[in-house]
Amino acid sequence: MVITQLIANSLIIGSIYALVACGFSLIYSTNKFMHFAHGVTVVIGGYLLYTFFTLLHLPFYLASIVSVILTGLFGVLSYRVIYLPLKNKGSSNAILLMASIGIVILFENVIQLVFGADIKTIGYLDVAKGMDIFGASVTPLQIVIFIIAVVLFVVLYLFMSKTKLGRNMRAVADNSELARIIGINDKRISDYSFFIGSCLAGVAGILVALEQNLFPAMGLGLIIKGFTGAIIGGINFIPGAILGSFILGVAENFGIWYLPSGYKDAIAFGLLFLFLLFKPNGLFGIKKGVKE
Repeated sequence: MVITQLIANSLIIGSIYALVACGFSLIYSTNKFMHFAHGVTVVIGGYLLYTFFTLLHLPFYLASIVSVILTGLFGVLSYRVIYLPLKNKGSSNAILLMASIGIVILFENVIQLVFGADIKTIGYLDVAKGMDIFGASVTPLQIVIFIIAVVLFVVLYLFMSKTKLGRNMRAVADNSELARIIGINDKRISDYSFFIGSCLAGVAGILVALEQNLFPAMGLGLIIKGFTGAIIGGINFIPGAILGSFILGVAENFGIWYLPSGYKDAIAFGLLFLFLLFKPNGLFGIKKGVKE
């Protein structure tokens, strides 16, 4: 059935968008600036897997783990080397945004210099015939993508709600000045937020590399979709950002049922503009967090 196929496609692509969005939202909520270089972090995760698995022939699972960890460390390095010195000098969010765009341009060119501009494939899994699930054709890889995403969302929720570090991150996100007063090291929390958020980006990059292909400029589209999902659900509320990403996936897939597929990005931009104009806090966002 067409409807079940559209729903299945929406859940699969929404899982990728949500991984990008929740990492972006986590970094934003604890640091209060737009880390648009999160998109190129996704790309780095995919290319690290290509390097370790395809070029260096490490076992796939080891290559994946190393790629995710190194992607997380790249996020921390970006914060420590670029953002933190600028923040210590009292730079505005506009300056930090420009720095973020600079990171994107720099590392897109570095990736192109090292790997070339041609499309790369991982080739770990052979193309498999889709299985029929309630009338929708879904491949085993797509099922794995959805399961991995859901498991990570549950783990992230438990981490943020049940652990001391997670509660400290929520305290910094809510009020960083008050968190400092009660003894929470907000700079250390920023390190953790960049590491965890970038690890999620690394997982997204690996899943994209397995499902599709790799090319240096792919991060721009992914961060636009992740940012849109976060805006829809509430950029300062991680569960909302996840739900917003699935809403975006549904809107895109049902939209191109009626419109040509080339309008898929236009649907995302249309939703982004509508929410920015009429509901900038998103469906579940906290007004205070957006204003800050």
